[in-house]
Amino acid sequence: MLVSHSYWPESTPPQRRWTAFVRVFREYGWDIDVVAPHPVAVDAPASSRRKRHLLDFASEVGPSGEVIRRFPALLEPHSRSGRLMRHCITAVLSVPRALLAPSPDLVVVTIPSLPHVVAGWMIANLRRKPLVVEMRDAWPDLAHDSRVAASAATSILDAVMTRIQRNAEMVVTVTEGFRRQLITRGVRKAVTVPNGISSERLPTVPPRRVHGGPLRVLYMGNHGESQGLDVVVRAAAIAGSAVDVRFVGSGTAKARLEEISRKTGANVDFWTVVHGESIARHYEWADTCVVSLRADWPSFTWTVPSKTFEILASGRHITAILRGEAAKIIEETGSGDVVEAEAEAIAALWSELTAEPDRLSANIRGRDWVLDHADMRSLAEQYMKSLVEAATKTTS
Repeated sequence: MLVSHSYWPESTPPQRRWTAFVRVFREYGWDIDVVAPHPVAVDAPASSRRKRHLLDFASEVGPSGEVIRRFPALLEPHSRSGRLMRHCITAVLSVPRALLAPSPDLVVVTIPSLPHVVAGWMIANLRRKPLVVEMRDAWPDLAHDSRVAASAATSILDAVMTRIQRNAEMVVTVTEGFRRQLITRGVRKAVTVPNGISSERLPTVPPRRVHGGPLRVLYMGNHGESQGLDVVVRAAAIAGSAVDVRFVGSGTAKARLEEISRKTGANVDFWTVVHGESIARHYEWADTCVVSLRADWPSFTWTVPSKTFEILASGRHITAILRGEAAKIIEETGSGDVVEAEAEAIAALWSELTAEPDRLSANIRGRDWVLDHADMRSLAEQYMKSLVEAATKTTS
């Protein structure tokens, strides 16, 4: 049983990760129950939103034959407090919905929706089944960095999260650094199953076309607080007409970024979320692609944005505003330049790339690295072995 705040047909990181995993699990004969709210995310394809289902508990069959146990959900809010409220409500509703499903062998809860870790713990305990906690972000460290709650609430969150992690049969991380961190905190078993990309989703992008215009800079992904994109907008303002910057996506910080762009006169064009073939067209347009995480949140040392793998596979140069494991991947593959999260430094890098266009040449090493280290089928098979061990260890 998978407990998640988001699933197919929404276009979100947990959806993309778990739709790929479930497809492989099903091929090996596993029965999968997914407990998730009805799809209402603003970035879900319009044809997939089923508003007539928002107030019922209907089940449906997913794309790989998994059974999705739905329950009501609020519309996706655009503020941090609104998102937290939505996650709290969906976490509460997920518990009775899970208890109405057949009893599983194993309960997996995928986070960063913090209230869901408590829901997953309750479901596993009420069912008397082993719990696997998947940490796609470095919680509870991220709660301290982001000040997601008042200090007293953060202390409670820290204690609850750490206790559940220690009591879980297994904790799954997406980076090796955070796995080691959890081991030092007394987590009895932690394994790393990185983010990745399905081979059929690898973008097919032709080699970069030489053009005589400004440097084309693309950011495609979530426009949230975690990305720290304000420095990219300010870098565009410094670079002026030498760059043409395109932001594609949505998120809680988008309105603020648009305001910064207007005030600074930055040459930034904001686009809405795109799907399917439109993604490849944006990569085809770009000279360099931005991957960014805030520099002032220490937990991001152990974070690799999931979008990294798609961009690596595209062969486009990467402007990497990253540290830690994510920066190491870019450096090892020679797929771009790692730069400090400072507007002046970013603008200076873009100026160098304009003067030395050979540095923008397509890089096949990035695509090869993704196939070797981040192919979702291989990761799914690795994951299956760990889940079998967690289930059999409990029942033996």
